[in-house]
Amino acid sequence: MKIYVVIAMRDEQMDNVFVSTEEEQALALTTADFDDCDALFLEIWEDGGKIDDYRLQ
Repeated sequence: MKIYVVIAMRDEQMDNVFVSTEEEQALALTTADFDDCDALFLEIWEDGGKIDDYRLQ
C-alpha cells in the first residue's frame, strides 16, 4: 500500500500537513488550502520506505 505525505513549506520550516492512502486527495491539494504556505511537496512511501518525492506547487 502506498502512503502519500504532503509537506507544506512555510518560510524555512517544513511540516507534514496531510497523510493519506488516497492519491487523488493528495494531488488535489494546493497552497491555498494551508495558512501561510509557500510550497507543497509530496512524498510517496511504500513498504516502510520512501519511493518518490516531488514538488506539487
